[in-house]
Amino acid sequence: MFLIDKPYISDFLIDTIKENYYPVVATKVAKELVADPTLNWISEEEAIATIKNNPSQRIYTNSENVLSWIDNHFGESELSKQINILKDKAKFREQIKALFPEFKFQKIKLENIQNIATEELSFPFVIKPSIGFLSIGVYIINDENEWIKAKEEITPHNLKSIFPKNVLDTSHFIIEDFIQGEEYAIDYYHNDKGEVVILNILHHVFSSKTDTSDRVYSTSKAIINQYKSELEQFLSTIGNKLNLKNFPAHAEVRIDEKGKIIPIEINPLRFGGWCTTGDLSGITVGLNSYKYYFENTCPNWDTIYEGKENKIFSIIVLDNNSGIKPADIARFDYKALADDFENPILIRALDINIYPLFGFVFAKTDEKNKKELYDILSSDLRKYIIVRE
Repeated sequence: MFLIDKPYISDFLIDTIKENYYPVVATKVAKELVADPTLNWISEEEAIATIKNNPSQRIYTNSENVLSWIDNHFGESELSKQINILKDKAKFREQIKALFPEFKFQKIKLENIQNIATEELSFPFVIKPSIGFLSIGVYIINDENEWIKAKEEITPHNLKSIFPKNVLDTSHFIIEDFIQGEEYAIDYYHNDKGEVVILNILHHVFSSKTDTSDRVYSTSKAIINQYKSELEQFLSTIGNKLNLKNFPAHAEVRIDEKGKIIPIEINPLRFGGWCTTGDLSGITVGLNSYKYYFENTCPNWDTIYEGKENKIFSIIVLDNNSGIKPADIARFDYKALADDFENPILIRALDINIYPLFGFVFAKTDEKNKKELYDILSSDLRKYIIVRE
C-alpha cells in the first residue's frame, strides 16, 4: 500500500498507482494531493487493520512526512523501530558501529555546538542534523577556519524549515568522520526473504571538496555493472542486522579508491525524495522501481540498457544557490535551462516561494558530452533567474 503526503507526488507515480490498482491510504493530505476518485483508496482504519494482521505488508511512502503516521499507529512495532533507527543518523551509527569500529561520531545539541573546543575535534569531519533531509545544515569541515565559519551559520534562525520534525530536526546534530571516496545513492528493496534487490545506482558528483549540495546524480549501464554486486552484499549485511524484509530504501554511501564501502545514511520506506530517483529509470529506460518492489521481482540488467549503453541519465536538483532571495525573483527561465541540455527529457518546475527548489531536470546525456553536467553542477543558476524590477 502507498502512504502519500506532501511536499510532492509525481504524475509518473500517480499513473503507476492507478494502472496497477495499488491501494492508497485515504488520509486527509493524500486526498488533497491527489484528487482522483478512481484510485484504489482505502480508509485509514482498513490500512491499520491490514498492517496489524499482516506485518510483512508492503508499504511505500513518497514522503518522510508520513513516517509519523506509522509511528503514531504502530509505535511499538518492529517496523516503527526499524524506521526510527534508520531515520536518526546517530541511532543508525550506534546500530552498525560493530561493523565499522574505527568510525568516530558523536551526537550534540544545537545549543552546545558553539562551545565545542577545537582540541576535541579531528579534522576533516562532517556535521549535520541527526534527523535530516535535502543536505540542509550539512557542512564538511577541513580546518579550524572552516569550523569557525560553519558555527556562524549553524543557528536556529538559519535552519528554519518547511519540513516537519520527523523529517528534519535540527535540535540535535551529529559530528562524524569525513568519509573519503566517491559518493553513490542506491534505490533498492529487501525482498520477502530479506535479500537485496538493487533498482538503481547513481553517482552523486560534487563541484568541490566542501560542496554538500544535491545538484547532480547520474546513472548508466557502466555504473550499475561496476558496483551492483558489491553493494548488494554490503546492503545485505546491514539489512540482516536490522531484519529488513519487504522494505524499500534509499542508501547513500561512499566508496574509496580501494573499493571499501562506508554508509552515509539509509532512508526508510522510500527511494530518492521528491519522486526523483524512483521515477528516473521508469521515465528513461522503462524500469519502474515501484512495480519491481510491489511485485517482488528483479530487473534484468542485461536488457534494460540495450541501445543506451553510452548514455548517462541524470537528475539535476535546482536548489537556489544564487544568493537571490525568493521574494526578489520574478520567474525562472525553464526554456533557457532546457536549451543548455542535449536531451532534457523532463523538467519539473516548483514554486521557489513555497519550496527550497526551482525544480528538477531529468536529462539524457551522451558520455562524450559530460560537460553539460559539470556546467550545471557549478552553476549558481543566475543566468536563468529573472529578478523583479
